[in-house]
Amino acid sequence: MFESAVVNASPLIYLGRTGNLHLIKGCARNVWVPDVVLDEIRAGQNEPAAPAVDAAAWLKVVSVGNVPPHVAAWNLGAGESAVLAWALAHTGTRAIIDDREGRRFAAQLEVKVVGTVGLVLAAKRRGLVPAARPLIDELIASGLYLSEEIADRALALVGE
Repeated sequence: MFESAVVNASPLIYLGRTGNLHLIKGCARNVWVPDVVLDEIRAGQNEPAAPAVDAAAWLKVVSVGNVPPHVAAWNLGAGESAVLAWALAHTGTRAIIDDREGRRFAAQLEVKVVGTVGLVLAAKRRGLVPAARPLIDELIASGLYLSEEIADRALALVGE
């Protein structure tokens, strides 16, 4: 379990669409979400995950304020930038982010990252779900892009 995590839009969207938003709370004691991330989710016309995200009282909404120039220079989306800025400012906070460029930059900043699939694997290891494969299949059906090869490699990590 992570002590603290800050989450970007795509994990909230895909887990919200599949009714598995609670897996984030099952893997982190404190879960922060930048207000710009919520704005991004709510801006999606008829985004089915928006009501689930709004109902998750355990999500702690934060305003990140100014993103440090070295983070802004990467030209990531506002949500990714805010997530990384928060994680940098709060040592030990895990960033929950799927964006490849955002994850690559996080590694350079030495910010620990987990993605949506990593959360599913963590949930399986913690006994929060009996199997990861059905959840990963649901996430893919809800729009998460994941190659078959990556899915198989991930599932092998939990013996599936």
